[in-house]
Amino acid sequence: MKGIKKITFPYLLIHLKQLFMRSKSFLVAVSAIALSIFSACTSEEKTAAVDIEKLKSEIQAMEDAFAAAEKAKDADKVADYYSDDAVSYGRNRMPEVGKAAIKESIAKRLATDSTTNVYKVVDLFGEGNMLVEIGSWTEMNSAGAEVNKGHYMSYFQKRDGKYVCVRDMNVTSSPAK
Repeated sequence: MKGIKKITFPYLLIHLKQLFMRSKSFLVAVSAIALSIFSACTSEEKTAAVDIEKLKSEIQAMEDAFAAAEKAKDADKVADYYSDDAVSYGRNRMPEVGKAAIKESIAKRLATDSTTNVYKVVDLFGEGNMLVEIGSWTEMNSAGAEVNKGHYMSYFQKRDGKYVCVRDMNVTSSPAK
């Protein structure tokens, strides 16, 4: 490998220094580019601060209204929870796309269901106009005995001044029967 010079770090530094000394405008251009790259990497978008404790109460009130509407067998009131473009992912069924489809499914379920549900906010995460709720649900029969339970996740967006559910999904934590 005669004729090929081994490039070491000190060798590279010396030659880069010589290059920069010859071309100050090149140095200014490289510095400007590096500065713009580093400043772009460190800038953070400012988002509106949210009061999670206050929002937990607001979301819990929405969950309570959802449960009350289910108990009253009022599919319209249950569907108020959702945005028009919502998607609901339930157990053992295909996703329901759109508020109308969700409402139709709710109406069918309420027509034959004699159980009641309790929903509880377990955790809430938020930033700007978005919230993610992790919750638990308990299904009880007419005698008040627990028949099923599980967890759900709901993604909310604030639209027209109020939060609406845009996506939700739930799972059971009861053993398969």
